[in-house]
Amino acid sequence: MSKRDELIEKYAADIKDKFGETPDMELLTKVAVGLGPAIYNLDASKVSGSDEKELETVKNNFLIKKLGLNDSPGLLDAINSVIDGYGRSEKNKYRAVIYYMLAKYFGKESVYK
Repeated sequence: MSKRDELIEKYAADIKDKFGETPDMELLTKVAVGLGPAIYNLDASKVSGSDEKELETVKNNFLIKKLGLNDSPGLLDAINSVIDGYGRSEKNKYRAVIYYMLAKYFGKESVYK
């Protein structure tokens, strides 16, 4: 099993354990591939739920640029909702899982099809 496949399995386990959902493995794989080498970098592969600058980066680079959403207060609300679902105290909030859950939240899975 490749390193990427191992990481995707880890992400799938988090989606099951933290969110109680069975992941769409095709979508999860495409989200992980879309993140490129960032998934292998210890810092870049995670999202800090308490860092406002980090949350703004997720909003601007993923929700607005990648998913094509319009800027609104609802975007940060959605990010915070996903982070709350993950668990604020959870140290390892994987970027691929956050992005996957946000794509599902906004019904934007088609961006990855």
